[in-house]
Amino acid sequence: MSVSAQALDVVYGRSAAGVRARLERPSGESWRTVSQAETDSDGQILDWLDDELEQGAYRIVFDSDSYFASLGISAAYPEVAVVFRVQDETDTCQIQVLLAPYSYSMFFGSRV
Repeated sequence: MSVSAQALDVVYGRSAAGVRARLERPSGESWRTVSQAETDSDGQILDWLDDELEQGAYRIVFDSDSYFASLGISAAYPEVAVVFRVQDETDTCQIQVLLAPYSYSMFFGSRV
């Protein structure tokens, strides 16, 4: 299983470039960082497509606070965390977040 992630800026109607994110796995009562990346000019993180993820729970944490601060905007929330489960190691998981200073939404999909 691999994962692709994308962040879109709904304020300006464009890709959210430069959003820092981390991929995490549960470790006891907390989360352990597996990898860190930053969205490219298309708002995508493609670095994780080459990773082989095992079955189980994961989360991607997008640093929305720093992203909006770089635009001179104050955000109501510092991070957006998307928790998901890898069920089949042969699939590719697609996660997309739409960011605004006071709201967000997400899409999760998988493909074989």
